[in-house]
Amino acid sequence: MTISSTFRNFGLLTFLLFVATNSNAQQAISLYGGAIPGAKPTPADYVEETTTREDKVVRTSKVSKPELYVYQPASPTGTAVIICPGGGYGILAIDKEGHDVARKFQEMGVTAFVLKYRLPSDLIMKDKSMGPLQDALQAIYLVRKNAALWSIDPNKVGIMGFSAGGHLASAASTHFADMKIDNQENISLRPSFSILIYPVITFGTNTHAGSVKNLLGEKPTEEQKKYFSSERQVTAQTPPAFLIHANSDKTVPVQNSLRYNEALVKNNVPAEMHIYQAGGHGFGLYNKTTNDDWFERLKNWMQANKL
Repeated sequence: MTISSTFRNFGLLTFLLFVATNSNAQQAISLYGGAIPGAKPTPADYVEETTTREDKVVRTSKVSKPELYVYQPASPTGTAVIICPGGGYGILAIDKEGHDVARKFQEMGVTAFVLKYRLPSDLIMKDKSMGPLQDALQAIYLVRKNAALWSIDPNKVGIMGFSAGGHLASAASTHFADMKIDNQENISLRPSFSILIYPVITFGTNTHAGSVKNLLGEKPTEEQKKYFSSERQVTAQTPPAFLIHANSDKTVPVQNSLRYNEALVKNNVPAEMHIYQAGGHGFGLYNKTTNDDWFERLKNWMQANKL
Protein backbone atom coordinates (compact mmCIF):
# COMPACT_ATOMS: atom_id res chain seq x y z
CA MET A 1 0.00 0.00 0.00
CA THR A 2 1.51 3.31 -1.07
CA ILE A 3 1.04 6.65 0.60
CA SER A 4 -0.57 8.03 -2.55
CA SER A 5 -3.16 5.23 -2.69
CA THR A 6 -3.89 5.80 1.00
CA PHE A 7 -4.65 9.46 0.40
CA ARG A 8 -6.96 8.54 -2.52
CA ASN A 9 -8.85 6.10 -0.30
CA PHE A 10 -9.37 8.74 2.35
CA GLY A 11 -11.07 10.95 -0.25
CA LEU A 12 -11.53 14.60 0.59
CA LEU A 13 -10.06 14.29 4.07
CA THR A 14 -6.40 15.26 4.36
CA PHE A 15 -4.47 13.02 6.69
CA LEU A 16 -0.98 13.02 8.06
CA LEU A 17 0.38 9.55 7.40
CA PHE A 18 3.85 8.43 8.38
CA VAL A 19 5.72 5.41 9.67
CA ALA A 20 5.92 5.64 13.45
CA THR A 21 9.44 5.41 14.75
CA ASN A 22 8.94 4.95 18.47
CA SER A 23 6.11 2.46 18.94
CA ASN A 24 6.39 -0.16 16.19
CA ALA A 25 3.04 1.04 14.88
CA GLN A 26 2.60 0.70 11.13
CA GLN A 27 1.04 4.13 10.68
CA ALA A 28 0.01 7.18 12.66
CA ILE A 29 -2.98 9.05 11.29
CA SER A 30 -4.25 12.49 12.19
CA LEU A 31 -7.74 11.93 13.59
CA TYR A 32 -9.37 14.89 11.86
CA GLY A 33 -6.89 15.92 9.19
CA GLY A 34 -8.07 19.51 9.53
CA ALA A 35 -10.17 21.59 11.90
CA ILE A 36 -10.84 19.87 15.23
CA PRO A 37 -14.43 20.32 16.46
CA GLY A 38 -14.77 22.54 19.51
CA ALA A 39 -11.07 23.40 19.55
CA LYS A 40 -9.52 26.72 20.59
CA PRO A 41 -6.20 27.93 19.17
CA THR A 42 -3.50 25.97 21.01
CA PRO A 43 -1.29 28.23 23.15
CA ALA A 44 2.37 28.26 22.11
CA ASP A 45 3.48 26.82 25.45
CA TYR A 46 0.91 23.97 25.36
CA VAL A 47 3.20 21.26 24.02
CA GLU A 48 2.61 17.52 24.14
CA GLU A 49 4.87 15.77 26.65
CA THR A 50 5.92 12.13 27.02
CA THR A 51 7.73 11.00 30.14
CA THR A 52 8.80 7.70 31.71
CA ARG A 53 8.77 7.61 35.51
CA GLU A 54 10.25 5.21 38.03
CA ASP A 55 7.48 2.65 37.46
CA LYS A 56 8.59 2.58 33.79
CA VAL A 57 5.09 3.51 32.60
CA VAL A 58 5.22 5.89 29.63
CA ARG A 59 2.89 8.85 30.18
CA THR A 60 1.73 11.23 27.48
CA SER A 61 0.10 14.53 28.46
CA LYS A 62 -1.10 17.81 26.92
CA VAL A 63 -2.50 16.09 23.83
CA SER A 64 -3.96 18.70 21.49
CA LYS A 65 -3.57 16.84 18.17
CA PRO A 66 -5.37 13.50 18.40
CA GLU A 67 -4.09 10.56 16.36
CA LEU A 68 -4.73 6.91 15.61
CA TYR A 69 -1.82 4.48 15.61
CA VAL A 70 -2.59 1.59 13.28
CA TYR A 71 -1.44 -1.99 13.89
CA GLN A 72 -2.39 -4.05 10.86
CA PRO A 73 -1.79 -7.83 11.04
CA ALA A 74 -0.29 -9.85 8.19
CA SER A 75 -3.49 -11.91 7.90
CA PRO A 76 -6.44 -9.80 9.09
CA THR A 77 -9.47 -11.60 10.50
CA GLY A 78 -11.71 -8.64 9.67
CA THR A 79 -12.13 -7.59 13.30
CA ALA A 80 -10.88 -4.23 14.56
CA VAL A 81 -10.43 -2.79 18.05
CA ILE A 82 -9.93 0.88 18.94
CA ILE A 83 -7.93 1.10 22.19
CA CYS A 84 -8.31 4.00 24.63
CA PRO A 85 -5.45 4.15 27.18
CA GLY A 86 -6.23 5.20 30.72
CA GLY A 87 -4.77 7.91 32.92
CA GLY A 88 -7.59 9.63 34.77
CA TYR A 89 -8.19 12.05 31.86
CA GLY A 90 -4.94 13.70 32.95
CA ILE A 91 -2.36 11.58 31.10
CA LEU A 92 -2.38 8.59 28.75
CA ALA A 93 -0.58 5.36 29.69
CA ILE A 94 0.10 5.12 25.99
CA ASP A 95 2.38 2.05 25.98
CA LYS A 96 1.12 -0.14 28.83
CA GLU A 97 -2.56 0.38 27.99
CA GLY A 98 -2.13 1.19 24.31
CA HIS A 99 0.72 0.03 22.11
CA ASP A 100 1.50 -3.12 24.13
CA VAL A 101 -2.13 -4.21 23.88
CA ALA A 102 -2.31 -3.39 20.17
CA ARG A 103 0.59 -5.73 19.48
CA LYS A 104 -1.25 -8.57 21.23
CA PHE A 105 -4.27 -8.04 19.00
CA GLN A 106 -2.04 -7.78 15.94
CA GLU A 107 -0.56 -11.20 16.75
CA MET A 108 -4.05 -12.77 16.73
CA GLY A 109 -5.03 -11.18 13.42
CA VAL A 110 -7.11 -8.33 14.83
CA THR A 111 -6.43 -4.87 13.40
CA ALA A 112 -5.78 -2.58 16.37
CA PHE A 113 -5.91 1.20 16.61
CA VAL A 114 -4.41 3.05 19.58
CA LEU A 115 -6.34 6.27 20.12
CA LYS A 116 -4.26 9.18 21.37
CA TYR A 117 -7.24 11.27 22.37
CA ARG A 118 -7.25 14.87 23.54
CA LEU A 119 -7.08 15.31 27.28
CA PRO A 120 -9.64 17.71 28.76
CA SER A 121 -8.36 21.28 29.01
CA ASP A 122 -10.08 24.66 28.98
CA LEU A 123 -6.96 26.00 27.27
CA ILE A 124 -7.61 24.08 24.03
CA MET A 125 -11.34 23.22 24.13
CA LYS A 126 -14.56 25.21 24.23
CA ASP A 127 -16.18 22.36 26.17
CA LYS A 128 -13.52 20.11 27.66
CA SER A 129 -16.06 17.50 28.73
CA MET A 130 -16.85 16.60 25.13
CA GLY A 131 -13.38 16.54 23.54
CA PRO A 132 -12.44 12.93 24.40
CA LEU A 133 -15.87 11.59 23.41
CA GLN A 134 -15.69 13.43 20.08
CA ASP A 135 -12.30 11.80 19.45
CA ALA A 136 -13.61 8.31 20.27
CA LEU A 137 -16.59 8.74 17.95
CA GLN A 138 -14.35 10.17 15.23
CA ALA A 139 -12.10 7.12 15.53
CA ILE A 140 -15.07 4.79 15.00
CA TYR A 141 -16.15 6.93 12.04
CA LEU A 142 -12.70 6.79 10.42
CA VAL A 143 -12.25 3.05 10.89
CA ARG A 144 -15.69 2.25 9.48
CA LYS A 145 -15.39 4.70 6.59
CA ASN A 146 -12.05 3.25 5.55
CA ALA A 147 -12.70 -0.36 6.55
CA ALA A 148 -11.82 -1.71 3.11
CA LEU A 149 -8.42 -0.02 3.29
CA TRP A 150 -7.47 -2.16 6.29
CA SER A 151 -9.43 -5.31 5.32
CA ILE A 152 -11.91 -4.74 8.16
CA ASP A 153 -15.51 -5.91 8.41
CA PRO A 154 -17.48 -2.73 9.33
CA ASN A 155 -19.75 -4.90 11.49
CA LYS A 156 -16.81 -5.97 13.66
CA VAL A 157 -15.40 -2.67 14.90
CA GLY A 158 -15.11 -2.63 18.69
CA ILE A 159 -13.79 -0.23 21.29
CA MET A 160 -11.61 -0.97 24.31
CA GLY A 161 -10.53 1.10 27.27
CA PHE A 162 -8.55 0.91 30.50
CA SER A 163 -9.57 2.86 33.61
CA ALA A 164 -10.57 6.37 32.41
CA GLY A 165 -10.10 5.04 28.89
CA GLY A 166 -12.70 2.45 29.89
CA HIS A 167 -14.99 5.31 30.83
CA LEU A 168 -14.43 6.82 27.41
CA ALA A 169 -15.12 3.47 25.72
CA SER A 170 -18.32 3.02 27.73
CA ALA A 171 -19.39 6.61 26.93
CA ALA A 172 -18.92 5.90 23.22
CA SER A 173 -20.93 2.70 23.72
CA THR A 174 -23.86 4.56 25.26
CA HIS A 175 -23.75 7.95 23.48
CA PHE A 176 -23.02 6.84 19.91
CA ALA A 177 -26.30 8.37 18.71
CA ASP A 178 -25.36 11.85 19.97
CA MET A 179 -24.01 13.47 16.83
CA LYS A 180 -20.89 15.28 18.03
CA ILE A 181 -18.79 15.02 14.86
CA ASP A 182 -19.21 15.70 11.16
CA ASN A 183 -20.79 12.53 9.75
CA GLN A 184 -22.44 13.47 6.47
CA GLU A 185 -22.46 9.85 5.32
CA ASN A 186 -24.47 8.89 8.42
CA ILE A 187 -22.06 6.06 9.19
CA SER A 188 -23.06 4.12 12.31
CA LEU A 189 -20.93 5.18 15.29
CA ARG A 190 -22.16 2.32 17.48
CA PRO A 191 -19.26 0.06 18.47
CA SER A 192 -19.88 -3.58 17.57
CA PHE A 193 -18.61 -4.57 21.03
CA SER A 194 -16.75 -3.06 23.97
CA ILE A 195 -13.88 -4.33 26.13
CA LEU A 196 -13.64 -2.57 29.49
CA ILE A 197 -10.63 -3.17 31.73
CA TYR A 198 -10.96 -1.89 35.33
CA PRO A 199 -13.12 0.90 33.87
CA VAL A 200 -14.40 4.07 35.45
CA ILE A 201 -18.14 3.76 34.81
CA THR A 202 -20.08 5.83 37.30
CA PHE A 203 -19.70 9.51 38.16
CA GLY A 204 -21.77 8.95 41.31
CA THR A 205 -20.90 6.89 44.39
CA ASN A 206 -17.70 4.81 44.01
CA THR A 207 -16.42 6.95 41.16
CA HIS A 208 -12.81 7.95 40.52
CA ALA A 209 -12.75 11.54 41.72
CA GLY A 210 -9.74 12.52 39.61
CA SER A 211 -11.44 11.49 36.37
CA VAL A 212 -14.56 13.45 37.27
CA LYS A 213 -12.57 16.56 38.15
CA ASN A 214 -10.39 16.43 35.04
CA LEU A 215 -13.33 15.88 32.70
CA LEU A 216 -16.03 18.05 34.29
CA GLY A 217 -14.19 20.48 36.55
CA GLU A 218 -14.55 21.25 40.25
CA LYS A 219 -18.33 21.65 40.35
CA PRO A 220 -20.06 19.38 37.82
CA THR A 221 -23.84 19.61 37.55
CA GLU A 222 -26.11 16.67 38.34
CA GLU A 223 -27.05 16.58 34.66
CA GLN A 224 -23.37 16.23 33.68
CA LYS A 225 -22.77 13.48 36.23
CA LYS A 226 -25.83 11.59 35.01
CA TYR A 227 -24.79 11.92 31.35
CA PHE A 228 -21.32 10.53 32.08
CA SER A 229 -22.50 7.75 34.43
CA SER A 230 -22.51 5.03 31.81
CA GLU A 231 -24.50 2.56 33.92
CA ARG A 232 -27.38 5.05 33.77
CA GLN A 233 -27.19 5.34 29.97
CA VAL A 234 -27.37 1.66 29.00
CA THR A 235 -30.20 0.66 26.64
CA ALA A 236 -31.04 -2.41 24.60
CA GLN A 237 -28.90 -0.89 21.81
CA THR A 238 -25.73 -0.77 23.93
CA PRO A 239 -23.13 -3.12 22.42
CA PRO A 240 -22.08 -6.40 24.08
CA ALA A 241 -19.30 -6.02 26.62
CA PHE A 242 -16.40 -7.90 28.16
CA LEU A 243 -15.26 -6.62 31.56
CA ILE A 244 -12.22 -7.23 33.78
CA HIS A 245 -11.75 -5.89 37.30
CA ALA A 246 -10.11 -6.78 40.63
CA ASN A 247 -11.92 -6.85 43.96
CA SER A 248 -8.86 -5.25 45.52
CA ASP A 249 -8.98 -2.17 43.26
CA LYS A 250 -8.83 0.84 45.60
CA THR A 251 -8.51 3.42 42.83
CA VAL A 252 -11.56 2.50 40.75
CA PRO A 253 -13.79 0.30 42.93
CA VAL A 254 -15.09 -2.93 41.45
CA GLN A 255 -18.65 -1.57 41.82
CA ASN A 256 -18.03 0.33 38.58
CA SER A 257 -17.91 -2.87 36.52
CA LEU A 258 -20.60 -4.55 38.61
CA ARG A 259 -23.08 -1.73 37.96
CA TYR A 260 -22.39 -1.66 34.25
CA ASN A 261 -22.82 -5.42 34.02
CA GLU A 262 -26.07 -5.19 35.99
CA ALA A 263 -27.40 -2.53 33.60
CA LEU A 264 -26.44 -4.66 30.59
CA VAL A 265 -28.21 -7.71 32.03
CA LYS A 266 -31.31 -5.61 32.79
CA ASN A 267 -31.41 -4.52 29.13
CA ASN A 268 -30.71 -8.03 27.77
CA VAL A 269 -27.32 -7.02 26.36
CA PRO A 270 -24.82 -9.92 26.19
CA ALA A 271 -21.94 -9.44 28.64
CA GLU A 272 -19.15 -11.38 30.32
CA MET A 273 -17.30 -10.24 33.41
CA HIS A 274 -14.23 -11.62 35.21
CA ILE A 275 -13.49 -10.39 38.72
CA TYR A 276 -10.08 -11.22 40.20
CA GLN A 277 -9.47 -11.59 43.92
CA ALA A 278 -6.42 -9.33 43.79
CA GLY A 279 -4.39 -7.23 41.39
CA GLY A 280 -5.37 -3.74 42.38
CA HIS A 281 -5.57 -1.11 39.66
CA GLY A 282 -3.61 -0.52 36.49
CA PHE A 283 -2.17 -3.99 35.94
CA GLY A 284 -2.48 -3.70 32.18
CA LEU A 285 -2.05 -6.97 30.30
CA TYR A 286 -0.58 -8.84 33.26
CA ASN A 287 -2.23 -9.31 36.64
CA LYS A 288 0.78 -10.69 38.52
CA THR A 289 -1.34 -11.94 41.44
CA THR A 290 -2.79 -14.80 39.39
CA ASN A 291 -1.68 -17.37 36.86
CA ASP A 292 -4.84 -16.67 34.90
CA ASP A 293 -4.40 -14.69 31.69
CA TRP A 294 -7.35 -12.37 31.16
CA PHE A 295 -6.39 -11.82 27.54
CA GLU A 296 -6.97 -15.54 26.93
CA ARG A 297 -10.43 -15.15 28.47
CA LEU A 298 -10.98 -12.26 26.08
CA LYS A 299 -9.93 -14.37 23.09
CA ASN A 300 -12.42 -17.07 24.13
CA TRP A 301 -15.19 -14.49 24.44
CA MET A 302 -14.39 -13.00 21.03
CA GLN A 303 -14.40 -16.45 19.44
CA ALA A 304 -17.69 -17.36 21.12
CA ASN A 305 -19.22 -14.16 19.72
CA LYS A 306 -17.76 -14.79 16.24
CA LEU A 307 -15.40 -11.82 16.49
